[in-house]
Amino acid sequence: MSVVKSPLSETDLKSVGEALQGALVDLVDLSLVAKQVHWNVVGPRFRSVHLQLDEVVDTARQHSDTVAERASALGVNPDGRSGTIARTTAIDSVPEGWVKDVDAVRTLVDALGVVIGRMRERIEVTGDPDPVSQDILIALTADLEKHAWMFQAESA
Repeated sequence: MSVVKSPLSETDLKSVGEALQGALVDLVDLSLVAKQVHWNVVGPRFRSVHLQLDEVVDTARQHSDTVAERASALGVNPDGRSGTIARTTAIDSVPEGWVKDVDAVRTLVDALGVVIGRMRERIEVTGDPDPVSQDILIALTADLEKHAWMFQAESA
């Protein structure tokens, strides 16, 4: 039972809710991956990569809150519990131990690539049923693509 009446039909709410939940999972896990690498990065480019990783964490956390609040506004319960994230993420896990700066960059390029691909699918899914949610996904994808570009430039 939802305490919030959605302006969307049940069918539209289901597809939009799934898109928002998937986006939430990806953003929470991306923030965890980036923070784990941030704590363990070593190498000659330590400082620049360390700071760049925190920028990704900040972006992911900000957008995860926006996505979760949009889901709530539509009457969908956002689920950011650790078990849900671990069970449904598509991002590869970070290896244990220190992470060389070049490996840190590769890890983020890969993680951002996965998340961006999934966000672009969600943009398509939400276009007709809920342009408001689609707009949120477009904005966050633009921010993630900027981070991806910057990490790719690090590895050139």
